[in-house]
Amino acid sequence: MGQSLDPVTFAIPVFLFFLVLEIVAVHVLHHDQFRMGPDSTVVGYTVMDTRTSLLMGIGYSVINLFWRVVVLIVYVAAWEWTPLRLSSHAWYTWVLVFFADDFAYYWYHRSAHRIRFMWAGHIVHHSSTHFNFSTALRQKWTPMFTLPYWLPLALVGIPPWIIFLAMTWSLSYQFFLHTEKVGTLPRWYESIMNTPSHHRVHHGSDSDYLDVNYAGILIIWDKMFGSFVPETHRVNYGLTKNIDTYNPLKVAFAEFADIGRDVRSARGLKAKFLHIVGPPGWKPVGGIIEVPAQRPLAEEAA
Repeated sequence: MGQSLDPVTFAIPVFLFFLVLEIVAVHVLHHDQFRMGPDSTVVGYTVMDTRTSLLMGIGYSVINLFWRVVVLIVYVAAWEWTPLRLSSHAWYTWVLVFFADDFAYYWYHRSAHRIRFMWAGHIVHHSSTHFNFSTALRQKWTPMFTLPYWLPLALVGIPPWIIFLAMTWSLSYQFFLHTEKVGTLPRWYESIMNTPSHHRVHHGSDSDYLDVNYAGILIIWDKMFGSFVPETHRVNYGLTKNIDTYNPLKVAFAEFADIGRDVRSARGLKAKFLHIVGPPGWKPVGGIIEVPAQRPLAEEAA
């Protein structure tokens, strides 16, 4: 039943094949020159980083076997409740679901960077200072926050199995964005689609690369909503304050523990609340928001 609920499991052999292929290309054949200048080389793989990424991916897959059942029940209930119906035999249903799924992903992803309790899960994916196909498999163990973002698709009459399929093709496409082996693609493609170049920027800890390029498949959402930044210089990957651990449990839950400590030490309900739902790094000192995994300092009322 798990495989029927999460078709991504069928793509795992493909993901592993390309992961091994990239390792061979970089570390055996030494095709490690990066296309952003003569002094830029591919970060490549290390044993401990890759091991952690794979363990995080395995944990995510196991947890998702059970969580997808909950999601399926909710989406089926919503689809049964709504009087709207979109047929899987109609071409426009597939066009709608392609754009609707990608739009939902954009706003989920943007929320995951701007709401701290969501960032506490998503930070896992940004916790590596490497950028390769194993990074794509470094996934959160708390997938519960995704549910509301795709619920509207069921409410407009899209069958839940199509919603799950759309999630699958989106995640499969995004796997191939996590590489330094591809420079820039043709200009027309870069202007419409998310690409490795755009996604490298998203994983950067550089001040001008923070809090941008949330796209899943289409980069047009970032351009429409003001969150697009092109790749103009070599990316430094990871967080502005890296976690410096390969322990999967710490990778998965360290930020949740930090939230707990901040909430306990905060004075007043407002401060406690903002430590949970405010942007990552919010501090109730002098009205300053410190954003260690987002854009530089911004002022906001405490």
